Amino acid sequence: MISVIIGTHGIFSEEILKSAEMIFGTQENVGTVTFKPGEGIEALVEKYKKLIEKLDSTDGVLFMVDLFGGSPFNAASILTVNQENMEIITGVNLPMILEVLGSREFSSLSELLEIAKNSGKDSIKTFVKENEIDIEDELLR
Repeated sequence: MISVIIGTHGIFSEEILKSAEMIFGTQENVGTVTFKPGEGIEALVEKYKKLIEKLDSTDGVLFMVDLFGGSPFNAASILTVNQENMEIITGVNLPMILEVLGSREFSSLSELLEIAKNSGKDSIKTFVKENEIDIEDELLR
């Protein structure tokens, strides 16, 4: 199974995984890495390495990080740059994580990367208010 590593600034990675597990239950082969104030890229690289050793990464590793160009991304980039079985996706959000966790048993790493990208984009919606519709009635249907 593809291992998933969620890396973010602060404890966001831990909390978003807890939220995903509220919906999907406890997940195997998933870990989190937090970037704390005062830490550098080297500390993040070491955290990623230690987590990779604990996970079953035989089928690959998908890093899901918060910001392109941020420290969690940069540290993951150092590890993935020369690895064919490691990928990074930025902009991690709950719908993206849920799609990845639900798809990783039957998807290749490249397919999982595409699923993550599409679900992240597709989950962005706006609530359109329409004056003619009674919203409470619509929500109760």
